[in-house]
Parts: sequence; structure tokens; C-alpha cells
Amino acid sequence: MSALGPVGPAGTRLAEPGAIASPPPGGTQDGRTGPSGGGALGRVVRAGVGRRRVQTVVMVLTTLLAVAASVLGAGLLVASQGPFEQAFSKQHGAHLSAEFDATKVSSAQLAATAAADGVTAAAGPFPVASLRLESASGGPPGIEPPPVTVVGRAEADQPVDQVNLVEGKWATKTGEIVLETSARTPGIAVGSKVEATGPAGKAELTVTGIAESVGESADAWVLPAQLSRLAASGADSSYQMLYRFDDADSQSAVAAGKKAVSAGLPDGALRGAQSWLDVKQIADNNVSAFVPFVSAFALIALAMSVLIISIVVSGAVAASTRRIGILKAIGFTPSQVGRAYVGQALIPASLGALLGAVVGNLLAIPMLNEVETAYHTSALLIPLWIDILVPLAALALVVAAALGPALRAARLRTAVAINVGRTPSEGRGRHVRGLLARLPVPRSVSLGLATPFARPARAATTAAAVGFGALAITFAVGLGSSLFAIQTHGNPDSVGDVTVSTMGRPGAPERSGAGDRQAPTRGDEGTVPGTGSRSDGGATAREEQDGRGAPGTTTGPQDDVKPADPAKVEAAIKAQSGTGSYFGTGKTFVSVAGVKGGTPLVVYEGDAKGAGQVMVSGRWFSAPGEAVAPARFLQATGARIGDTVTLTDQGHSARLKLVGEIFDLGDQGMAVRADAASVAQIVPDVKLDHFTVDLASGKDKGDYLDGLNTRLKKIGGVATSSDDSRTSTVIVVMQSLIAMLTAMLVVVACLCVLNTVVLDTRERVHDLGVFKALGMSPRQTVTMVLTSVAATGLVAGAIGVPLGVALHHLVMPAMGRSTGTEIPAADIDIYGPGILVLLALGGVVIAAAGALLPAGWAARTGTARALRTE
Repeated sequence: MSALGPVGPAGTRLAEPGAIASPPPGGTQDGRTGPSGGGALGRVVRAGVGRRRVQTVVMVLTTLLAVAASVLGAGLLVASQGPFEQAFSKQHGAHLSAEFDATKVSSAQLAATAAADGVTAAAGPFPVASLRLESASGGPPGIEPPPVTVVGRAEADQPVDQVNLVEGKWATKTGEIVLETSARTPGIAVGSKVEATGPAGKAELTVTGIAESVGESADAWVLPAQLSRLAASGADSSYQMLYRFDDADSQSAVAAGKKAVSAGLPDGALRGAQSWLDVKQIADNNVSAFVPFVSAFALIALAMSVLIISIVVSGAVAASTRRIGILKAIGFTPSQVGRAYVGQALIPASLGALLGAVVGNLLAIPMLNEVETAYHTSALLIPLWIDILVPLAALALVVAAALGPALRAARLRTAVAINVGRTPSEGRGRHVRGLLARLPVPRSVSLGLATPFARPARAATTAAAVGFGALAITFAVGLGSSLFAIQTHGNPDSVGDVTVSTMGRPGAPERSGAGDRQAPTRGDEGTVPGTGSRSDGGATAREEQDGRGAPGTTTGPQDDVKPADPAKVEAAIKAQSGTGSYFGTGKTFVSVAGVKGGTPLVVYEGDAKGAGQVMVSGRWFSAPGEAVAPARFLQATGARIGDTVTLTDQGHSARLKLVGEIFDLGDQGMAVRADAASVAQIVPDVKLDHFTVDLASGKDKGDYLDGLNTRLKKIGGVATSSDDSRTSTVIVVMQSLIAMLTAMLVVVACLCVLNTVVLDTRERVHDLGVFKALGMSPRQTVTMVLTSVAATGLVAGAIGVPLGVALHHLVMPAMGRSTGTEIPAADIDIYGPGILVLLALGGVVIAAAGALLPAGWAARTGTARALRTE
């Protein structure tokens, strides 16, 4: 039991070199000058670090975790924003892209808005129209290309939105078109032919260039004369204006600029507008959802670092009082003693900070890869200044935490320190021990319960460490449960018992929601706190897009799929025994003023009332002319619940009243949902491709699926359980990161308990010998040691759990806001009474796990050795 049983005075284990009978050369014994040079002090520091292996490991892991989480959080926040902000500044991106009704305002009036208050630069007016583009070689059968925003613009170089040509050249004559990179699909290159269809007719155009507009101002550009031949005239003609403001750092500032440029114009002249902050948010979404919870873990880890390092250094001082006295007696000054104990904390902390910076950078790689793909940038790295600043800040906290105990060691008087033994004073905790002895519990339990009162400050700090561990577990359980609920509820097409798709080719990707009907655009996986998945593993985010702004072709395996006849699929559902109620949905793309590209429109036929969709606010549509939309659509259009939006397509329009905000994480949060009767003007013949079925009461789902798929096999289509949804890669990464950070925090909390129990056992080893001499068995010894921390763990758990719940309720909404959505309260309030009770017991488990090893050491300690120890 060498780890717990220090030897007597004659054999005192003074591992520090310098613990000799006479001062080292150049030193004095008056305590004023100390040993000459730093060699002796360095040997003392190194010996202390080497002797206290448990404490060293605890400090390394604590600092590693704190620095890794801090580097990851700060690095993601800074590195992810860099590419967009640099590109936006270089191209003089538009803070506001506005679309005006050409029948209510003239081009001269719009040009005059460049002089509005707060406007620093403007470009336009440019004629703008919503057209449909399709490869001249034809697209997949049965799939209509979505509308795209095409602007008539003679030059790429403008005061605002200086479009960057990636390939080819700008259009210089009619019959030519330039595509924005997000609107380019595989097979489209410079020189390709596309067919543009507008209300006024069709035209075959040659792609002369591929360009990049960081502000997402358009999907394509042609000469103004070309646009006039294709676009509608009269009521549907529009102009685009691009503005930069002197203040555009917040949504309120952009809204003020929008109000300024529209002031004095006729009512209804401004059809719609898009803020650069919405574009930026989409660009940042791949990593922005990670920042809130990683930052929370970083703060927990930093707090634990300060707490645990103060415990470790304080314990080292308390356990080395006699050694401190001897060091002073042989000539070490108070300053040298204080620096020695700070140094003993700094060495392992420095190692932990170095490893933490490496781990933080490694963890950031998969997330930053998404940003690299979106912007076609070279490898993104966490900025060097963060790798330097965060570890230095952590080490400064280490010094601050170690300074108090180190100063206490420096102030110890030499004679008093030498004469003080290891065992605490007789009166410390004695009164409490006597009171607890009256309890009707075994003596080993009452002794254990009294132990924390011998060192109340140490017990309190240990309880705090265990409380942080319980907080971390509670927080992690809440995050995991909420992310699972978000994955399920964020897909409005996964309601009901069974989903039936008309795309039934074996091996084709299953559709798990409206979001999967189009491949993700830049940032699509991150529009959620984690949903969305790519339809194939090879194409980049921009190459995969077939939704908002794609020129009419889908990508991946579905290109060769011929959908089943929706009428036959519906007939099979009706004929199948066990069908309760069902409804069908179809998806198309329409134009919304101010929003670039095609806005997804999901059309419902059948009984979709109360189908289980999760609403954030308002209600589900229930009458013609009503619609629901997610938070991102409301933000992008500036609309609120109760407002009316106008959807247009090929010269036709439909006005819908927004009656509810739905929790929908697909389609970049832009899908509008309405009944077929409400949009009959623009979608007269909806093509249903998805059916949601609720089974009759008592019907077995497995039997129903077998029977329905037998029918569908003859006509195409496939039926699956609504529970069979694909797991988002972002969700997987988040959950893995949460599990790793939580495990590290819990391990650190356990090691903190281990360190405390080791210190307590060493200090009270003589008492332990007395107890053993009076008949305490090894099992009773283990019980006493475990009981000494169990009560502390119970109290810590009772405090840490509600704090973890509060932190979860703070972070989850922040994760939603960072990705432009509101998370429903039902997905946040996931803690039940039973879960809370189990989590509260987690503090006892952490404390017992940390104390188990030293309890075994104490049980094996020989009685004679313990009694000989002072």
C-alpha cells in the first residue's frame, strides 16, 4: 500500500531533490535568497509532477477537454464565416436584393432610390423574370423543370454584386445565357444548349459562362433584350434593384434600409426582397448548429478545469505541509515555494492544452469540409490565432486557479509546517461524527457520512466537480433526445403509419421527406440542427442541386426512374385491406417575389387534417386559400402568420394566406404547403408522388406492408413504414461529438473524485489503522469510503440535473435560431420525471466510480503499516 501508506519521519519520501540536511551551494537558511539558479526549483517541480501521477493525469485530461472544446467552438464560428464574408466583400455583394412591380413604378423612379438614406451603392434596375430552363437534350420523363430567376443584365461588373465569372464569358448577344454555379447541373457546361420557357414563348440558348454571385441575386443572366422576348408583359413584369447600406449588420438594419428605399414609391410596388443575412445564414448552416452546444461544453470544461486544478493544487499543498517546511528550512524562499506549486500545475496543463488544440482541430475537419465544398475553396483550417489564444487563455486560468493554494503554501511558517503531521486535527468533523453515530445505520456508514465534514471546502469543490459531471450527462441526454425528435418531427412527410412513393425502382433512394425530393444545395444539410442527406455520395452540394434554381434535371439514380401512375397507386391503397385514411402530396416549384429560384410548393389531396404535422405556431390549413410555411420562408420573405403571399408560375398567380408556421427542415426550410384547391390556378393538374396512410384500428403494420407491396410490385411504387427514415449524417456527427465530450467530462469528474479520496485516505491513514485494529473488515472499509462520497454525489446530482435541464432549454433554441428555424417546445421539453430521477442518481454513480479504486486500496492497507504512519 505504498500509494496510501507514507512511511515514518525517518524514511519520509521527499522525492524532491534538495530535501537534504544542508542547503545547496549558494543557498542560505535565512529564507531570503534561496538556492542559486533555477535548477533546484525545476527539480522540485518535476519531482512533484512525477510523484503525483493521478493528479497529473486529471489536470492533463481536464485541460485537454477544455481547450479542445473551446478551440472547436471558436474555430468553427470564425472559420466557417471567413469564406462567405471574404467573397461577399470582394464582390460588393448586395445587402438587399429587391424586386419591384414594373406596372407600378418606372425605371427612373427605381434609379432614384439609389439616393435613399443609408444607401452607399446601388445597381439596376434590371428586368427580371421567372423562367424554366431545361437541357436541350431533354430531361427525365415526367419531371417538370423548376422555375429559375433570370435577370436581364448587360455586364457582370456593377457597383453592387460584381458577378465573378468562373468559366467562359459574359453573354454579349441574344441567344446566350450565363448560369450561376448553383443553377448548374451535371452535363451542363460552357457551350451547352438549354431551352428557356417563359410566358411569352420558348428559346434555345447557348451557355457562354458559369458565374458566381455570392449574394445569390439570380440563377442566370441574359441580355435585357433576350429577356423581354421570353418574359411576361403587363401585370407580371418586374425589375430588380441591388443595394448596399452603410449599416447592414442586423436584420433590423437591413429592414430599415428596405423601408428607406421603398419610401415614396406607390403601395405594392415592392413585391419582395431578400436580405444578405438570410443568404449568409444558409451558407453558415453547415456548422452553425454545432457552435451553441460545443460552446456550452467548452464553458463546462473550463469551469471544471479551474475547479479541479484548484482542488489538485490545494490537495498537494495540504498533503505536503511538512515537505514545504523542509524546503523552506533548506533555503527556498516563499516565492520559490509558490512558483513550485504553480509550476506543478502548469506542466500537465501545458501538455493538456497542446493536445487539446490538436484534438480540436481534428474534430473540426469533417465540419469545415462542408464549407470547402460549398465555396470550392482550398482546405479550411481553424485560424492560427485561435490555436494560440485559446490554450494561452486556458493556461492563464490554470495559473489563476493554482495561485491561491500556492500562495497559501508560500505563507506557511517554516517551524509550523515542519511540525505539522498528515492527520487532520482531532476536532475537525469530530462533533458531526458523534451526531451521525447516533443514526440507526452501520458504524462504517456513519463514519463515511462524517468524512466530508473533516474537509468541508474540499468536499464542496468535489461536489461541484461531480455536479458538473451530472450536468453534462443531463445536458447530453437532452441534446440526444431532442435531436432524435427533431429528426422525426422535422419531416412532415413522415407522419402517419405508412408512406407510399410512386418511385419504386429497386435500389432507388427512399424518400424520407420533402427535403429529399431535391438534392441539397449549399448548406442544405445544415439547415437543421441536422437533417438532410445527400442522394449520392459523389456529387458536390452545388452539383447535386435540382431544386431552387436547377435548370430542370435531377441527379443521381432517379434519372432513369419512371414513376408509377399515381391513380393506380391510389387505387391499390384503397383496395388494400386495413387502409384507414390517406392523403397524397405532389411537389412542384413556383416563384415568390424577392426569392431567387424556385420555391418548393407541396400540394395536398385527400384527408390531411390533423395528420400529425408539428406546428411551431398558428394552425394547419383547413380552407381554400390557406397555407403553412416554415420559419426560413417567413424570414426570407418578411412575412408573418396572417399575411398573404403571392405564388406565380408561367404568368399565373395564386394568393395564399399563411395561417401557420410548420416545423419543416427539408428544402432549406422554404417549402410552402397548401391544399390542391388553393393553388389550382398555378398547379391545375398536380402529380402526386407520395401518399401517407393511417391504418385501421388493430391492423398489423407488417402484414399491411406485405400486402400493399405485393399489389404495388405490378404497377411500380413502394410502401414503407413511416418510421423507416434515413439518419442524417449531421445528426450522427452531432451525437458522436456530444457522446465524446460528455464521456470526457464524466471521466474527468471521476478522476477528480479519485484524487480527493486518495488525499483523504492518505491524510486519515492512521485513523484507518485504528479502525482496522478495532475490527473493521475490508468490506466495511470499502463501504465507509464509498459512503463518504455517495452523499456528496447525491447532493451534487440533485443540483447538477436541474442546471443541465436549464442549459439544454437555453442551448436548443439557440441551435434552432442559428440555423434559421424555431424548434417546437415539444422537442425541447423531453425530460420526464423518471428520467430526471435516474439522472439525479448519476451523481452517486460518478462519485462511486471515482472512489472505487482508492476504496480497494484502503481495504488492502495493512493494519500495522497504517498504525505506524503519523
